[in-house]
Amino acid sequence: MSPAHRFDRGHTDDLMSFLAASPSPYHAVANTAARLEKAGFRRIAETDAWDASAGGKYLTRGGAIIAWYVPEGATAATPFRIIGAHTDSPNLRVKPLPDTGAHGWRQVAVELYGGTLLNTWLDRDLGLSGRLTLRDGSDHLVNVDRPLLRVPQLAIHLDRGVNEGLKLDKQRHMTPIWGLGQPREGDLIRFVAEEAGVAADDVTGWDLMVHSVEAPAYLGRDRELLAAPRLDNLLSVHAGTAALTAATAGELPYIPVLAAFDHEENGSQSDTGAEGPLLGNVLERSVFARGGTYEDKARALAGTICLSSDMGHAVHPNYAEHHEPGHHPLPNGGPILKVNVNQRYATDGSGRAVFAAACERAGVPWQHFVSHNAMPCGTTIGPITAARHGIATIDIGLACLSMHSARELCGADDPFLLAAALTAFLEG
Repeated sequence: MSPAHRFDRGHTDDLMSFLAASPSPYHAVANTAARLEKAGFRRIAETDAWDASAGGKYLTRGGAIIAWYVPEGATAATPFRIIGAHTDSPNLRVKPLPDTGAHGWRQVAVELYGGTLLNTWLDRDLGLSGRLTLRDGSDHLVNVDRPLLRVPQLAIHLDRGVNEGLKLDKQRHMTPIWGLGQPREGDLIRFVAEEAGVAADDVTGWDLMVHSVEAPAYLGRDRELLAAPRLDNLLSVHAGTAALTAATAGELPYIPVLAAFDHEENGSQSDTGAEGPLLGNVLERSVFARGGTYEDKARALAGTICLSSDMGHAVHPNYAEHHEPGHHPLPNGGPILKVNVNQRYATDGSGRAVFAAACERAGVPWQHFVSHNAMPCGTTIGPITAARHGIATIDIGLACLSMHSARELCGADDPFLLAAALTAFLEG
């Protein structure tokens, strides 16, 4: 049997549907919430009083969602087991005054979000998605999921040295076109409002971004790879949601939590980012709702463990010299444990033992990742969570190529393996 067919692909098929339906963090949150509702979780508001009832609960704030399940018999000092992830991905985001253009072309002014791999957005059919905010304060999701925009590259005839080194000016060269004619103020928002089915005059705010409209797809001779947008890091959000809903089926010694934040790709410093107070407030209020004291909160957090799940680097066959020679993770080899002694990742030896135990219980293989000593190491929400809340944290992920591209690549079996490991972790 081919390695590509070791596992039921139902989980990966479902992931592909989730990715296609979640072109923005706001859509990812809405789709995650819908899955939680179907599993019996109920939405609560931050402005309401919380009770001590058992069962699944969740709250949303913008592009972030936190969900948790209180088992029967949980005390105020019961520790948490947290899966951390993020909903945002590098892309192009619409500026406050979007209508621009030159030389007979209508264009959309965009700002670069996160560590965008710029060339991957060239000559690609792009849609537009995000949210509109109306005068009454309500938000409306919008998703124009058809070819609408394009960032055209200069023809090789006019840039003979392009293949010796492409240089893109972030201000001048990344502005998408979306038609011919003279730009007119308010044109884009009127168009988007019509797509969303709201009156343009009622729109007073927006958070809009472009996305590739190419659908996720299996790739390779044996269909053993998955090519898709936003694998970093909606794959972890999807796996965490599957794990949380699966873990609630049995008796639990912990309170399982899914915390999917926004703004990881630009530093996590926001009210919906991992460096904000959102997670800490939820954990504290959960303790206090069960009649707990500060002492109970301290005891609960002391026993809490977080798995920070984010995509990692597979060894690249064309650039192997950029990888640490003794650590070459591959797709379909199972989740990767990320280690960096300078605390760019939060994993230590104790965390490794927790992760290894979860993978062993799930029957899931796993791999190591560490950066080449001469290469700077990326980071995640893991160190932020550990430092802000004093929570033992472990950084893990899946091996992928083309990270931060408009279209990334991972193993088609790995999403299932990650979800299985996360479920075993939550079940303790």
